[in-house]
Amino acid sequence: MSSRRVLKAAEAIREVVSMAILTEVRDPRVKNVTVTMVELSADMKSAKIHVSVMGDAKQEKLSLLGLQNSAGFLQSRIADRIDTRYTPRLSFEIDKGVKNSLEVARILAEVLPKPPPAPPAVEMEDGESEEEEMIDATTLDDEEE
Repeated sequence: MSSRRVLKAAEAIREVVSMAILTEVRDPRVKNVTVTMVELSADMKSAKIHVSVMGDAKQEKLSLLGLQNSAGFLQSRIADRIDTRYTPRLSFEIDKGVKNSLEVARILAEVLPKPPPAPPAVEMEDGESEEEEMIDATTLDDEEE
């Protein structure tokens, strides 16, 4: 179980790395990258950074290679902004969680039946729809009780 100190440090590293990737990394291979999570070792000497990349498998590989080449720069940013005894060595890993959840949603949409379409609202003479009148009637019933 991680200590509270390690969890706070991991969150701080996530924030620093994600902002540095967004604003300071100039590698053209690193684009559409989101830092999802940081796993920090108990001794705080190594950190595994999980990233999600929008794009195909080729774009993921290119972004991962660019991030690995930028690891020293990102470590220097962590050292500048976070005061710790050790600056963790960074390693990067693709987080498949986002892509897996999209795939599950797509499969569920295929398998589950489609809900029936809502009936169209019928206009009344006074400009209200039949649905609005039904809602008003139910709220009045609730208030009377």
